[in-house]
Amino acid sequence: MNYFTLPIEEWTNRFVDDWLLPVTGDFFDSISDSLRTFVDGVTNLLLVTPPEVLVLILVLIAWKFSGKGLALFALLGSLYLGSVELWEAAMQTVAIVIVSTLISVIIGIPVGILAATNKTMASIVRPVLDFMQTLPSFVYLIPAILLFGLGNVPAVIATFVFATPPAVRMTTLGILQVPADVVEASKAFGSTKWQLLYKVQLPLAMPSIMAGINQTMMLALSMAVIASMIGAPGLGSVVLEGISTVNVGLGLTGGLGIVVLAIVMDRITQGLVRNK
Repeated sequence: MNYFTLPIEEWTNRFVDDWLLPVTGDFFDSISDSLRTFVDGVTNLLLVTPPEVLVLILVLIAWKFSGKGLALFALLGSLYLGSVELWEAAMQTVAIVIVSTLISVIIGIPVGILAATNKTMASIVRPVLDFMQTLPSFVYLIPAILLFGLGNVPAVIATFVFATPPAVRMTTLGILQVPADVVEASKAFGSTKWQLLYKVQLPLAMPSIMAGINQTMMLALSMAVIASMIGAPGLGSVVLEGISTVNVGLGLTGGLGIVVLAIVMDRITQGLVRNK
């Protein structure tokens, strides 16, 4: 039985129509233009660079951080992307993942540091992260479309919201797990708070921070198909086309491309963690 009604839908729509869009529209337009320029620049750089050069760089990086096995897989995966004519789509996806991960790391790591060193900040950040992680990913698309339109910009914003929590949480966890005796010894030798952070806590927490970056990148890549629903180009749009046309082969082709990118990115970042 309904004893009362809570008009959340009406309040939200009124807030958006009467205040948010009229007042902040120009601000979000400027952010959209800047992000679009950034994403387009990364995408164009990847597409202009000869594929052979990118494959060589990728294979060398994979070999250095994860060994010959991943280097061989990266080579075969690149050949697969080229053979099914998905190289351009793959580079578009990589550009969105790079930009989203970069923004998530730039914002997430400092927030994680603040949460680890300030209890008030931690009490504020924790419920926000819980909200970001539990809210269905499709819900992110609504405000992204509303404020930034269609294309790769709202995809980056939605991916950023979805992928940032691991960077924050793992940074906080890494700093909090620094042994107390090490912290006390550093203070006893006269370290300031900044010296303690940059010379003791961050270096010891780096494996945890790198693991957070790894998870952030994987979550960003997992948004590829969902982001294609709001006009994001790349492998996700190939999978979405396969779904919408019931083309199993096309969907599988694009899905395997995403798997190739996911495995290569995951193993390389894991290799970075092991080398820390």
